[in-house]
Amino acid sequence: MTATGTSLARLDGSAKVRGTAPYAYEHTVDNPAYLIGITSTIARGRVNHLDVTAAAAVDGVLLVLTHENAPRLADTSDGDLTVLQSAEVSYRGQPIGAVIAETPEIARHAASLVTIGYDEQAHDTTFRADHPDAYVPEEVNGGYPPTSLDGNPDAVLAAASSELIVDQWFSTPEEHNNPMEPHTVVAVWDPGAPMLTLYDSTQSPHGVVSTLAPVLGIGDQQMRVIAPHVGGGFGSKGSAHSHDVLASLAAMSLPGRAVKFAVTRQQMFMFVGHRSPTASHVRMAADRDGHLTAVVHEAYAHSAHAKEFVEQSAVPARTMYATAHRRTTHEAIPLDVPVPYWMRAPGEAPGMFAGEVAMDELANACGIDPIEIRVRNDPPEDPETGYPWSSRRLVDCLRRGADQFDWAARTPQPGTQRDGRWLVGTGVASAAYPHMVMPGSEVTIRYEGNGRYRVSTGAVDIGTGARTALTSIAADALRCSPDRIELEIGDTDLPYATVAGGSSGTSSWGSAIIAAAQNFWDRFGTGPAVGAVTTSGAPDNPDLEQFTVSSFGAHFVEVRVDTDTGEIRVPRMLGVFSIGRVINPRTVRSQLIGGMTFGVSMALHEESVRDPRFGHIVTQDLAEYHVPVHADIADIDAAWLDETDAHATPMGSRGAGEIGIVGSAAAVVNAIHHATGVRVRDLPVRLDDLLGN
Repeated sequence: MTATGTSLARLDGSAKVRGTAPYAYEHTVDNPAYLIGITSTIARGRVNHLDVTAAAAVDGVLLVLTHENAPRLADTSDGDLTVLQSAEVSYRGQPIGAVIAETPEIARHAASLVTIGYDEQAHDTTFRADHPDAYVPEEVNGGYPPTSLDGNPDAVLAAASSELIVDQWFSTPEEHNNPMEPHTVVAVWDPGAPMLTLYDSTQSPHGVVSTLAPVLGIGDQQMRVIAPHVGGGFGSKGSAHSHDVLASLAAMSLPGRAVKFAVTRQQMFMFVGHRSPTASHVRMAADRDGHLTAVVHEAYAHSAHAKEFVEQSAVPARTMYATAHRRTTHEAIPLDVPVPYWMRAPGEAPGMFAGEVAMDELANACGIDPIEIRVRNDPPEDPETGYPWSSRRLVDCLRRGADQFDWAARTPQPGTQRDGRWLVGTGVASAAYPHMVMPGSEVTIRYEGNGRYRVSTGAVDIGTGARTALTSIAADALRCSPDRIELEIGDTDLPYATVAGGSSGTSSWGSAIIAAAQNFWDRFGTGPAVGAVTTSGAPDNPDLEQFTVSSFGAHFVEVRVDTDTGEIRVPRMLGVFSIGRVINPRTVRSQLIGGMTFGVSMALHEESVRDPRFGHIVTQDLAEYHVPVHADIADIDAAWLDETDAHATPMGSRGAGEIGIVGSAAAVVNAIHHATGVRVRDLPVRLDDLLGN
């Protein structure tokens, strides 16, 4: 019996439940000091006065860092990482100082004594699609070109019957990653080596080294990042941010002291990334049979003056459905805001909300069932490249989900199903997420004797169950049971590993494990000596250049809307996914349900409210930044097709970490329309969107 495909319990579960698994801030270090950051209270301008006298005089304060005394950075080209190098202020909440003291309480008190004056300049933090400074970027997130064009969609739309056209605007708000463990780092500088060690809450230990070492002016070999346990990230921990630089500068200024910096929950809304607000103008035309004749998706997102980052929201429209006439564009609006960054399924989540609600509207216009219109427009090959799909079983997901959800019992007319005072509706939406395998990961395998193997790589488990999945993959590759594998991860002293992001972790690291195991057998045969060791990585997979590889899924949602108050409840939700071979059913189901919960949150709860007068997020804690609680999530289930995708990875698996959120918000909104007859196109849905209708 193989380990992959078996529902193995999390190997780190006991340690996490017992509280013995060390997270970044909890690492035991000698002689720790504590950092409290000081952030700007204006959105644009310069610091013209900075008095740290009172703070520095507090007993127990070791250092007050500002732009006037901080070490100089070797590379200031990255505006997100250029900390304490000048008096310039680019956004509200920018780190402009730090107090380091013997205790966090002393540091916090001393920070409150620092007085700051500004030369404030006019700022602009208001996102709108018609902004005069909007521009077309050279590329959008993921390296995609910003525009694409097939055929002549504008001419087709102009000639189409107005009854069979959708021409609407959709929007999603600014959102913030809020993992339970905030961004934290412990920095230790050994000037004798010299060596900088970071205990960091990160999705990419090696990425932190390659990003920060040049900024700090040290070599990669002079930096070590340790991250054995990470309490969630959802993308924001995919790279170093300014807090890492701040802690490193403090440690380098205090040789021999370990500097601990825990970003506060309020600061999580300032300088560690966010999902930018988006606007999408979607136009679709179809013939009388519901076949798409043209698709146009024009996407807009805010970026920052400090550094460009543009969501690829229109990219999914390039491959999702079949049509000969298609155009997608992206425009960025630069504002005086912190730098946006990855948040679970960046681009796909907001983009497919717009596209899948538009498809629901088109189904209504054509008088066709929402599932059937998706089936009729399923492309036989990738519309963008012409490549064959490695496996595209979206129709199977839709059909199986419809059967399991009892879609046939649905009344076609919106607003006609009631249960007492509740209006009842059901909705559906498709999901797609590109398969990614990041090149470069390496694995060391060492035979320890007695049938035991040590498998080492610098990968990181951010709570997804990667440690358990990789152990299963290694056990099968080395022809032993999982309990004979000792897996080492989460340290840049181990072989290089790529980021835990883009749903690529298991695919990238697992492929490297299988390649390393094959190399091990080739070198040592079936009777290796104790201490036999080899290090290698996965070769390039030529199939990824000959096939389009992607994960797919279908979301089904039931909603109930109170006719008196507009209260919305989601009593039932089902996702059916095509993700190749499932490595560990237990952890994969958890990932899929987590993503679907994100979709409910995106549809009904999450919104970061930025005050345009002052440039800051008003909803900067978990009391006012609303996310679902247990009472909001009822009967939710995830299932998957039984399949193996031999083109995707040696394991036959594809990514599963992000597809759960893609399309799920659209399914909620489509169900609300079916329940009430009200079409909502701006997230999150509010009660007053539904009242009076």
